[in-house]
Amino acid sequence: MNVLIVRGGWDGHEPVACTDLFRAFLESHGAAVTVAGTLDVYTDQRLLDRTDLIVQCWTGGGLTGDQENGLVERVRAGAGFAGWHGGVIAFGYESARYQYMVGGRFLHHPGGMVDHTIDITGPHPITDGLTSYTVHTEQYYCHVDPSLTVLATTTFDGGHGEPDTAGVVMPAVWTRHFGHGRVFVSTLGHSPADLQVPPTRTLTERGLLWASQRGGALPDH
Repeated sequence: MNVLIVRGGWDGHEPVACTDLFRAFLESHGAAVTVAGTLDVYTDQRLLDRTDLIVQCWTGGGLTGDQENGLVERVRAGAGFAGWHGGVIAFGYESARYQYMVGGRFLHHPGGMVDHTIDITGPHPITDGLTSYTVHTEQYYCHVDPSLTVLATTTFDGGHGEPDTAGVVMPAVWTRHFGHGRVFVSTLGHSPADLQVPPTRTLTERGLLWASQRGGALPDH
């Protein structure tokens, strides 16, 4: 299994430290890992052609037409794409094909770091054995595609100066198929500490394997 980690953008999400948390895990599942600190890697067709899983952690900015085409077409052809938090959904707002592939975009996190609950929504290999749990981190309010397979949700209480959000049930973790590829997205992961909360880490590790479709990856159902 060949894994490409693409990391950079806004340092506040600690892209190096966050992605390093999962490098040894991926290698323990037989992955050969390549790390890129530039979005131009998405124009390297030879590298993309041999990549089974792309893990992106790049907050802010966006893609050129050639970068977007390289990434989107490789996932459509069968590579997995996975990531978390702003590294995938606070990125590429002007790139419609990227947005369509990922299935969601970040809008707001009322109150900043707040206590809230992550509710597991149903059976799936990624969520097997997990139950709802509480976190203290940013609660992402997003625009999402209605075709997502939602694995976990969070419910807004209307606080923090945003009363119109009261009762809104928002996808927090999801998957989708894109052509022959699989996409895994988690809204959790503002910092390494957030990613090391045991259920969040389990969700993320399993999501990476599911998206990869290789090397002992989780099944589709």
